[in-house]
Amino acid sequence: MVTKKIHLTGSDEALRLFGQHDQNLRALEQSYGVQIFGRGDILSIRGAPGKVEKALLAIHEMRDNLGRDNHSFESSTATLEPPSSATYTSTLGKAVRPRSANQKAYVNAILSNDLTIGIGVAGTGKTYLAVACALAALKEDKVSKIVLTRPVVEAGEKLGFLPGDFYEKVNPYLRPLYDAFHSMLGPDRFRLYRDEETIEIAPLAYMRGRTLENAFIILDEGQNATTEQMKMLLTRMGQGSRLVVNGDVTQIDLPSKKMSGLVQLPMIVKGVPGIQIIHFTQEDVVRHPLVKEILRAYEDWEKQQEAR
Repeated sequence: MVTKKIHLTGSDEALRLFGQHDQNLRALEQSYGVQIFGRGDILSIRGAPGKVEKALLAIHEMRDNLGRDNHSFESSTATLEPPSSATYTSTLGKAVRPRSANQKAYVNAILSNDLTIGIGVAGTGKTYLAVACALAALKEDKVSKIVLTRPVVEAGEKLGFLPGDFYEKVNPYLRPLYDAFHSMLGPDRFRLYRDEETIEIAPLAYMRGRTLENAFIILDEGQNATTEQMKMLLTRMGQGSRLVVNGDVTQIDLPSKKMSGLVQLPMIVKGVPGIQIIHFTQEDVVRHPLVKEILRAYEDWEKQQEAR
């Protein structure tokens, strides 16, 4: 057991940080399994070293949030305890929720099945919502780790021409996964989870030969996994694990689209219990409104090319 102390800037910050009747401190205690004592402008956190460090990171993020917002802390963190409609709520109070009917069906499928397949165009929230579900499962101790993986396939550029060693070459392909975690956890806490190997992000090729137990596994950009790679990943599931496969079959970077394991997967697993497939449309896009119009324009143009 260790005890760490934080010196606050004054009673005003302490009041806003603690919350009414210390409700924010109690929520942090419940979330991180520590004891927190506030006296004057000194905050003491006591517990196991790893849990204390996580609680410290959360408190520092909350203090940063206080510095950006001048209104009362209670109103800015009213969703610290996740509301029933939220898939996941960050320490800063940002609630992640599905916005469309297909997104709601996708989240429900992840919660109800051991294998969920999400197929749809870019910007429909497939990866973001899967990460939110994974973090919620981790927080509720339903899994002990999160494993995210992607095929390393060039999209018009060759890896050999990119600068750096192998890790530096591969890192840009995994960047979208890092971005999702940074948004929900903050970079410091994400780094802590990654260093503890509670969160693992790796190329798909590194999954061969492993058995992943009590893990929440997410395959992103699944359209660039070959049939052999898809079979390899699906058979990595161990006891207590859950798997989400995502991808956009209109953006296949493999030499032949027939090689895509995601294109074939729905036909192969059709009728297998414990598996659900969700198809997204342009109406589920949650990026800039112009993205929907761009996708429609490309779809119309491709139809015209096929008609010639």
